[in-house]
Amino acid sequence: MKIGTPKEVFDGENRVAMTPDSAKQLMKLGYECAIEAGAGANAGFTDASYEDAGVEVIKTAAGLWKACDIVAKVRQPDATELKRLTSDKTLISFFNPAGNEEGMEAAKAKGANVIAMEMVPRISRAQKMDALSSMANIAGYRAVIEAGNNFGRFFTGQVTAAGKVPPAKVLVVGAGVAGLAAIGTSTSLGAITLAFDVRPEVAEQVESMGAEFVYLDFEEEQQDGAATGGYASVQSEEFRNAQLAKFRELAPEVDIVITTALIPNREAPELWTEDMVAMMKPGSVIVDLAAEKGGNCKLTVMDEKIVTENGVTIVGYTDFPSRMAAQASTLYATNIRHMMTDLTPEKDGQVNHDMEDDVIRGATVTFEGDITFPPPPPKVQAIAAKPKEVVPELTPEEKRAAEVAAFKAQTKQQVMLLGGGGALILLLGLVAPASFMQHFIVFVLACFVGFQVIWGVAHSLHTPLMAVTNAISSIIILGALMQIGSGSFLVILLAAASVFMAGINIFGGFLVTRRMLAMFQKS
Repeated sequence: MKIGTPKEVFDGENRVAMTPDSAKQLMKLGYECAIEAGAGANAGFTDASYEDAGVEVIKTAAGLWKACDIVAKVRQPDATELKRLTSDKTLISFFNPAGNEEGMEAAKAKGANVIAMEMVPRISRAQKMDALSSMANIAGYRAVIEAGNNFGRFFTGQVTAAGKVPPAKVLVVGAGVAGLAAIGTSTSLGAITLAFDVRPEVAEQVESMGAEFVYLDFEEEQQDGAATGGYASVQSEEFRNAQLAKFRELAPEVDIVITTALIPNREAPELWTEDMVAMMKPGSVIVDLAAEKGGNCKLTVMDEKIVTENGVTIVGYTDFPSRMAAQASTLYATNIRHMMTDLTPEKDGQVNHDMEDDVIRGATVTFEGDITFPPPPPKVQAIAAKPKEVVPELTPEEKRAAEVAAFKAQTKQQVMLLGGGGALILLLGLVAPASFMQHFIVFVLACFVGFQVIWGVAHSLHTPLMAVTNAISSIIILGALMQIGSGSFLVILLAAASVFMAGINIFGGFLVTRRMLAMFQKS
């Protein structure tokens, strides 16, 4: 089968769904590859580089659609592209199925199979195909770069002969993939970075990246985002009011605001209101990554950059990944290649569209003349964090009763063990000779004393495990030395071997410890 990539027809789209490197990997799966002439030019991939990789370059889009069994592209197909679908073709692209009913009906009428890359379920096995995360990662990084381009000062603080420069203060609203990428970029540039998210479980991730998580003084239990497939969920009106109050408190302090909050198949929630913009300092910047869905900022204008009356710049671009076309194309083409790997388990160049597979079923929106959107929930759900169990505080009387019960249970266990052990020794003494009982009692006492000695060893210069093994080796050496004076040659030989092997363990332990300590010493 042949897989091909046409030139994107969406105005301003620079990405391409196949790179020369990804084409080589697709060929290893048994496919022939084709690309429309000039499709990769805006991303820095020439037709010659594709030809060198063994890709057929087809002059026109119509010719490519006709020649290929599988078409991989970036943007949602337009009406002309949908007309080129046939029952023997598979389309892989962003498709916006929730807002593209006409497109799904057209694909259904043509009998084509359509895989929507934004519908790949967010489960561990599918991370390599998660194109939304790949593009969000680029968007988050680029958002900080755009903010810096429009911000008239340094991100990092400086002390120079000409004066002191305070660091910029950046607030990132939403700590998903895009938000975390923005946080990482902002902190690496030296800014004081604050981050907020409705999912409390991301606080640890935010703080591990050097940013400060903004907590709300709010009692309502918030749903773990992992339970909703990794996305934020809709919050109550009370929570929203507390959230807006916190943002109003922060608005006069921050220099840059990057908003990334989106809920799938919904308009973007309004989080940065007009009065918050008015509170911000002149020269401040807002970058709204949710502009395509209406924007998190009240004043955002999609695909435009505006400056408010009080001097705040609001960036509402929706093509951040396309502004880094080479990197975005490389990542997206890799996502497509991994999807094709799952669709070609035999690596024979033939698509096996397995609708029993969670990932393939979740991403498929039309299949063999039927609309299969929305998909059923995946059998493997995202693992949500377990809610913290609230342990009720015990009264003094309850604590005392619990201690007494624990003491009684422990005493009962010890009495039973001692009684059972004593009875066993008595029974053994009835049938065993006196010489055996002498040695047996010495053995039992040696085990008890050895246990107390070994577990009492301090591990000041050792790891606990090494300290215990050295203590055991020391006891072995003592026992062996006592037997070396025996009259039996075999006993002497075994005792000497014991001393030798235990000595290796002890001296080796000290050498290993010395090397471990040296790792933490400055040269």
